[in-house]
Amino acid sequence: MREAGAVRLRTVSAGHSHQPSAPWPGPSASPAGADRRRLAVALGLIVGFMAVEVAAGILASSLALLSDAAHMLTDALAIGLALTAAALAGRPARGPFTFGLPRAEILSAQANGALLFGLALLITYQGIDRLVSPQRVDGATVLVVALVGVAINLAAARVLAGEGPSSPAEGNAPAEGHAPAAGAPRRRSLNVEGALAHVISDLAAFIATALAGLLILAAGWRRADGAAALVVAAIMLWGAWNLLRRSGRVLMEGSPEGVDPRQLGEAMAAYPGVVEVHDLHVWELTTNFPALSAHVVVAAGGDCHAIRAELDQLLAARFHITHTTLQVEHEHSGLLSIDDAPRTRGAP
Repeated sequence: MREAGAVRLRTVSAGHSHQPSAPWPGPSASPAGADRRRLAVALGLIVGFMAVEVAAGILASSLALLSDAAHMLTDALAIGLALTAAALAGRPARGPFTFGLPRAEILSAQANGALLFGLALLITYQGIDRLVSPQRVDGATVLVVALVGVAINLAAARVLAGEGPSSPAEGNAPAEGHAPAAGAPRRRSLNVEGALAHVISDLAAFIATALAGLLILAAGWRRADGAAALVVAAIMLWGAWNLLRRSGRVLMEGSPEGVDPRQLGEAMAAYPGVVEVHDLHVWELTTNFPALSAHVVVAAGGDCHAIRAELDQLLAARFHITHTTLQVEHEHSGLLSIDDAPRTRGAP
């Protein structure tokens, strides 16, 4: 007679994998280092001209010039913040920060967006006041300084934009050991995008200010100064919204731009040998660093390890995601089976 109570458990086979990545280049070739160089050059250009513009704005009694100077001050603060964030993002992972500090750049982008938004509201208020109560403005000074500002901001924007990332060293890797997929479309970090948004809005502001100076000289229309300030504010609001929206998407763990989770899941589920895909999560740790985790059920008798490796290749080639964690298991009718264990000699 068999004794009850002793059981033997038999579970289905399963596999868990984390796709390895190629090592990232050293610090000298790091994307954070390239970002810092671009940001430092842009900061030098912005700070140097800002001092000139403040003096010119006071002498010409131009709100448009002073609003541009205030915007350039926020540019300088934003680029300084971006430099700090890039330095933090370039640190290797250690201690409790197992991914490093790549999201310092995203937090910097959020701060830059909020700063742009607040300043735009202030300039809007001042611009409306100038439209209601126009003041005498030296149009010649406004025009000359604005044209110089256009040249300075064009140079700064070109430095920040560069030629676009075309190699891993110019992409954005948040931590050592996590390289992007070969051929993956790479974007500038949102940190640099934030600084660039400030500079581009300032460039547009100088163009509007130059037109205002021209109108004051040609037609004596003093309200052009206030109108130019409102154009500046509108451009800043658009840039702030775009920056806050994109950085907020990363912070809220949204799927990377250009990746449709439904399409991705359907591609995985349709792969030969795959029965079901569930608990699918895809997000972006920072710019150009998408990650994915999922549970995959394969047909009974299928090769879990081979299918897992093939899914890794599919995700890298089609969706440019190389940081993947897949829990793979066989299809089965029950979680486990229970058999009575054979009684051993001498057992009670």
